[in-house]
This record gives sequence, structure tokens and C-alpha cells, in this order.
Amino acid sequence: MIENKNKIKKPRLHARNKNREKYDLEALITSNPDLKKYVVPNKYGVDSIDFSDAAAVKLLNKAILNHYYSIKHWNFPDENLCPPIPGRADYLHHIADLLSLDYQDKIPIGANIRCLDVGVGANCIYPIIGVTEYGWRFIGSDTNKKSIEIAQKIVGSNPSLAGKIQFRWQAQPQSIFNNMLTAEDKIDISICNPPFHTSKQTAQKANIRKVKNLGGKPTGAPKLNFSGISTELVFKGGDFEFIKTMMEESKLFAKNCYWFTALVSKQSNLKRLRLFLQKQKANNTKIIPMGTGNKSTQIIAWTFLTKRERSIWRSARWTQTMPK
Repeated sequence: MIENKNKIKKPRLHARNKNREKYDLEALITSNPDLKKYVVPNKYGVDSIDFSDAAAVKLLNKAILNHYYSIKHWNFPDENLCPPIPGRADYLHHIADLLSLDYQDKIPIGANIRCLDVGVGANCIYPIIGVTEYGWRFIGSDTNKKSIEIAQKIVGSNPSLAGKIQFRWQAQPQSIFNNMLTAEDKIDISICNPPFHTSKQTAQKANIRKVKNLGGKPTGAPKLNFSGISTELVFKGGDFEFIKTMMEESKLFAKNCYWFTALVSKQSNLKRLRLFLQKQKANNTKIIPMGTGNKSTQIIAWTFLTKRERSIWRSARWTQTMPK
């Protein structure tokens, strides 16, 4: 029997997260009937899905997007990264709170707010959630042309996303903001879930550990339970070098963005990144702890704008708000 009355909350998810409580599997199966065949009792005898099974995870995410976000069409090749929706939503909710900090705890919403998603990927998940939850407009950048084409098809297949997300191809794979932003661009927030692994081999080893922790038994060639092509998972030097590159280039666009942000996988990297930002002479830096399930991560945020410049920016652009 599927339990749909259980209101136990998942650890540390943001208060506005639509999946803060345990999944309502009955509702999700109604939303996506194909999910039903992947629902099995866990070791406690409670109905769940096998999170080590990539097909089950993808169907679960499709059902979540359909049921909670009214996204009916979300299709991309199995080789591309299939993100866990609650964690992606948490990042955006924390970012919304960040924007509210010097705005009397009011969150700016609506089409005037522009967000840059660095490495949008074929799944287009951050823009989907940001448009649906806060009405923001998005620019999605990516080094992979095929991923951009797939993301464009997702947007084109869902009327609620029409005209709210545009895409830019990054032709220079080692660059982040260079060749992406123009002198005229005004970005209220930039977000990034950087490639965390230093090589394909480290990504495969990490996945084997993850699958074992989820109760699966990987055999043969390792298969990522959340999938992911190499550009989505691997960067020379891992996320530390990727974010360091972001920070270097962000200074060139210091007056174009209100807040720059990125996810940091290891807390041990935070001190070095903060010291690097000091050298870049960032005006303000913040660390935002974030956690989903048993995994903890951090958001690092920085701005080069002065307090007065941020006040002028808000007065000119932030016309719609919602309470925090």
C-alpha cells in the first residue's frame, strides 16, 4: 500500500520547497502512470522507488515536474544529466532569499528579474523552476550545442515557459562569462552547478559509491544513476578551478550582475575561494549552507557592487515582490 498521508519532512530542505515532505507517490503515479512499475517496498516495508535505477529516477522527476510545476513535456536523452528536482529547487529558493536580504525581506519576482544559468544543460531545470516559482526570466548558457537544442525543445513544448528563457552557446569551453555577457546585459543573479569531478574516472568512482549507498549493486561498466555527459560532470581541477575561473571573469562584469553565485561541493574549498575573492576585491561575500537528504553543500555568493549601487539597481529594476 502506498503511503500518501505521511507528513515526515526531509532533512534541511527549504521551507518553500514543494518536496519538503515525503513524496506523495499516489499523486505522482496519477501524474505519470509509467512510474508505478518502479514503486517497490524498501527495507522498512514502505513503498518507494529504487534511487539507484536511472530510469526510475527520471520518471520520478518527470512526475514531480508535472504534478508540482505543471510541466507536461520534459524529454532529453538518457546520456544527459537527470537532476534531483528537490535539490535544484532548494538552490533557487536560497537565491531568492539572498535577493531579499537588503530588500526588507521581500523577494523580487516577475519578468524584470533576469537570471543567468551557467551550464544550463539539456534538462533546463533551473530556468523551469525559476520561471514557475518566481516568474523570473532566464539566460541559459552551455558549451554543448546539442544540449541547448534539446533545452529549447523543452521550452517550446511548454507554453508556460514561452518567451521567458533564452539560450546562448559558449563557444569557448574554458570561459564562463567571457563571450557570454555583453556590456549592456543586466543580470540580477547568476547561478551555477559546476562540474564537480576532475576526470571521468573520479565521476565513475563517485557514482559507484552513490549506488552502493542507495542499496544498488552496480555490475559491469558503471552507469550513472543521474546520468550526465562529460561536460556536465568533469572539468580539469574540478569545481574549485571552475569556480575560480568564474570569479576571475566575474570581475570583468562587476557592474553587470547584482549577485554571482555557485554551488561548492566541498566545505574545504570555501576558505580558498573566499581568499581568492578578497584578492578580486569583491565588495561582499556570503556562504549559504544547503542540504538535501544526507548530502550537504554550500552556495558561495559575491558581488562587486557597493551598497549604494545595489540600492540604485533595486530601485530601477525590482518592481514586483513577494514576502519571504
